[in-house]
Amino acid sequence: MSRRALTTAALTVLLAACAAQTPRPTLPQQQVAAAETRQIAREAGLRAQQAWSLQGRIAVSNGSKGGSGRIEWAQAGAHYEVALSAPVTRQSWRLSGDDSSALLEGLEGGPRQGLDAGALLRETTGWEIPVVALAEWVRGARAAGLGPAQVRYGADGRPARIEQGGWGIDYRWPESTATDALPERLDARRGEARVRLIVDEWSVGGRE
Repeated sequence: MSRRALTTAALTVLLAACAAQTPRPTLPQQQVAAAETRQIAREAGLRAQQAWSLQGRIAVSNGSKGGSGRIEWAQAGAHYEVALSAPVTRQSWRLSGDDSSALLEGLEGGPRQGLDAGALLRETTGWEIPVVALAEWVRGARAAGLGPAQVRYGADGRPARIEQGGWGIDYRWPESTATDALPERLDARRGEARVRLIVDEWSVGGRE
């Protein structure tokens, strides 16, 4: 599959949807310590729930290279399977692996393998997608093993922005006040690289 296979009109729609987000009020400073305590407990709970999946829409860009489409992500511990498809072109590819190996299928010329999913995507598509870290960021958690992170909390006490590894990840959360609520949108950026994701459906373990 060519690098432009996922570049469709859906990219424009998704960009507009992400751009429409308005800044959310930040948490008063005197409440940040309590929010951080809750976040630490929340992240521990998320890591205990090792099986999860999502369905949604994604747009990626890195300078002049970009694309968009549907995404299905299934995670079981460190193992991931990520499928992307462009409904208009009816083309798709699948990325699978863990934190030490990756396999990318659906490319012209056959499957490609590598030790690092992010490097493999960068070499084959030109896109910058931090797959292993994104598996934690997408649930509103700091990525383990990626160094220090700064968290800015929204007025609801949930992360409005995480900065880690040179990336800035902005979140939009559902109106639900449930403690196990998961983000409905994220926008991750580092330099010219950008990953925008809208989640249509979450499934944790066997629960949707």
